Amino acid sequence: MECRGESASGLSVLMLPWLAHGHISPFLELGRRLSSRGFRVHLCSTPANLASVRLEDGAGVELVELHLPDDLPELPPHLHTTRNLPPHLMPNLKTAFDLAEPAFCGLLDSLRPSVVVYDFLQPWAPAAAATRNIPAVLFLSVGGAAYAFLSHLAAKPAEEFPFPSMRFDDDDDVARIRRMLHPVPDRPSNGDRAAQCSELSSSFVLIKTSREIEGKYIDYVSLLKGKEHVLVGPLVWEPRRHLGDDHRWHRFSAWLDHKPQSSVAFVSFGSEYFMSKKETTEVARGLELSGVGFIWVLRFPKGEEVPLENALPEGFLRRNSGRGIVVEDWAPQGGILAHAAVGAFVTHCGWSSVMEALRWGVPMVAAPLHLDQPLNAKVVAELDVGVEVRRAAGDKERRYGGEELAWALRSAMSGEGSEGMRRRAREMGEVLRRRGDHDVDIAAAKLAGLCSAATAKVRRESM
Repeated sequence: MECRGESASGLSVLMLPWLAHGHISPFLELGRRLSSRGFRVHLCSTPANLASVRLEDGAGVELVELHLPDDLPELPPHLHTTRNLPPHLMPNLKTAFDLAEPAFCGLLDSLRPSVVVYDFLQPWAPAAAATRNIPAVLFLSVGGAAYAFLSHLAAKPAEEFPFPSMRFDDDDDVARIRRMLHPVPDRPSNGDRAAQCSELSSSFVLIKTSREIEGKYIDYVSLLKGKEHVLVGPLVWEPRRHLGDDHRWHRFSAWLDHKPQSSVAFVSFGSEYFMSKKETTEVARGLELSGVGFIWVLRFPKGEEVPLENALPEGFLRRNSGRGIVVEDWAPQGGILAHAAVGAFVTHCGWSSVMEALRWGVPMVAAPLHLDQPLNAKVVAELDVGVEVRRAAGDKERRYGGEELAWALRSAMSGEGSEGMRRRAREMGEVLRRRGDHDVDIAAAKLAGLCSAATAKVRRESM
């Protein structure tokens, strides 16, 4: 009996990420690498998400539409994604995703994959795979330290986390993180869903990190969960392979080519966070006070776009002409970080952004905003490859003032200790470059072994 779903080149994988671009991108990167190792890869998501994925190089990965129920009046098809989703509709999106289980089961029956790779909020996916004798593996695109901290908080709420560098002095910070586990009363909690997803994962869990970055946290969470956590590395997109013919990149590369080495800060707060007018004003003030060159990506919610000159303080663009670029919505983050002129990355500390900065050896100015980002910022500080922006005095909402941002930028780019920080960031980048996709090779072999074991079990039971 051959392994279920076997193709001409080997085994097949059906990937089901959560409906956020920050989750879909790591799944896509892992899928590309598995494809190059002989797997046939299908990635399924809603049309609203796949529309943006199709703009990227998805070579080796086949995109499959997953349709959520279309009779939910508050969630028309264009909102079947976290991008541009009003925050009060997030619980509705999770409910709609749950209601897509029958559609996902239809994909299991039609594609008959060798293995399912799924995300942290849909325990129904591995359960559906199990009824069809298909192994399923959880893939976590969050950092190991953040996952270990949250797992500890859920399993041992009365005990202090055993790693002092990840502890918080402010009880309000811990309260915010606790709300990640139970965001909405009287609904299934994120913590319960994540725990079920871990329990249902066949034999092991995949996680996007490297032992050089978070080895001790991976060991701890493996012990805590009683399940091996297999690393897949940083999964960083290689811009040099793809940007050469992209005319949008030339605008940035031409400007950066004329800047001194390590003289420019790249400023981006992720693809799904939209700054308030006050936050935008403070970032602008911080950039001016710092005196450094910059590329700043400023994003607006869909339907609420305004001209940049209206969103920024009066005269900001004129005063900083030549010293900085402000661009709306999109910039080639990987290409910019890989450029020698970039000396710091002002980031919200989404895990994929942290991985990109580490891969390209760029020191970070950490300005975490919500979710797991404060935990990721602590990893940056622990590795001593960045500096966290001090929160404005008396501000409980994690907002940052212009003075605090300017201080952090100067500290990272020209302050005492900045050269050592740059050296450590470069060394980390070199470690990750040398390691390459060794972790993916191990993960691919484990997935293949899992499929073989599942096939052997089916064969024994059928005899």
